[in-house]
Amino acid sequence: MPKRERVMRMSVELPLWRALAGYRVLTMLYAIGLCATAYDHFVRPWVAVAYYAVLVSWTLATLPKVANAASCTKRFLAADLTIALTGIMLTPLADSHERIAGGGPTLPSIWTAGSVLAFAIKGGWRWAAVASTAVAVVNLVERGTPARDTVHNVILVWVASIAIGYVVEVARASERTLARALEIEAATRERERLARDIHDSVLQVLAMVQRRGAVIGGEAAELGRLAGEQEVALRTLVSGGLLPVSRVSEDAAAGAVVRAVEEPDDERYDDGPVDLRTLLAPYAGARVSLAEPGAPVPLPRAAARELASAVGAALDNVRRHAGADARAWILVEDEPDEIVVTVRDDGPGIPEGRLAQAEGEGRLGVAQSIRGRLRDLGGSAELLSVPGQGTEVELKVPKVSRHKAGKR
Repeated sequence: MPKRERVMRMSVELPLWRALAGYRVLTMLYAIGLCATAYDHFVRPWVAVAYYAVLVSWTLATLPKVANAASCTKRFLAADLTIALTGIMLTPLADSHERIAGGGPTLPSIWTAGSVLAFAIKGGWRWAAVASTAVAVVNLVERGTPARDTVHNVILVWVASIAIGYVVEVARASERTLARALEIEAATRERERLARDIHDSVLQVLAMVQRRGAVIGGEAAELGRLAGEQEVALRTLVSGGLLPVSRVSEDAAAGAVVRAVEEPDDERYDDGPVDLRTLLAPYAGARVSLAEPGAPVPLPRAAARELASAVGAALDNVRRHAGADARAWILVEDEPDEIVVTVRDDGPGIPEGRLAQAEGEGRLGVAQSIRGRLRDLGGSAELLSVPGQGTEVELKVPKVSRHKAGKR
């Protein structure tokens, strides 16, 4: 059954856009409240009323525009900043010169900062610098002289907007880095899974063909030689570098996108737990002894299948490296929080450094078929070998596997 692609979307910007939308509404109400309390002091109150009518309509109508970066277009940003700057320039027409000189607020008041912050969130600190500079120039023109409070407000808006823009840029870079790391991890896990499957099937068959061909001789020997060459080439392929990551992120407006391949929710995972003993029983034979509890050993189906495959890989190593006459023992222990399966043989053991050498040659029996499987289940695989005294592999799997825990 084909696997499906799970899409995870991350965005650190969405909370900023929601906060900006709330800020615009609240500052609009604040500006209207200032106008209402000082209405009698306006020289031309109708100018203020007309401007606030436009401001209210524009703010409420454009709330969807500040929902995310995709909706917040350059055209909208330009129009939004124009309305803010127009309100500042209309202040001398509506208000008295005495109030303006005394530090009275402009018509849009702190609503103007919302326009500058939109530039910061959309385009980073450079866009914020351009917008805040435009606001600073218009404020100074409206005041006529660079009063202390005006300069203070201008610098505050400038520094705050540039700082927020810089933080947004850093957050985007971190988001893309995290997305790439997650997708590389997903690609690595999928490659390891494929490597295990290939090792347990194709590579084993090629190795057997090579050995049998060498024994039979003649044309079979040539066939075995070709099988050996293909085995080496395939081992090199499956033990190579990471899968290339071609899709790390999409439109920054919606945040980074991570695609991870996951197993489908079919009957292998949803039929409930399975008794591990039934999966290990076929391994018992004349030279393989199985010791198991008298009661069932339940495990999630996926975890039980992977654990049984790891046991099979350990027994394959016994047959290949310990010789046809070697004996093996399988011990199953049902602990309160985990299942422990021990595979022990009476072979010659593994020379020191041989495992690292084998992994470097692309032989993944221990690295992937055993340790890789247990790592993916949240468990562990420990190998103890003493030359001349055999090898022991201890496999531990938690009763709640990582696969099931991730679905809760």
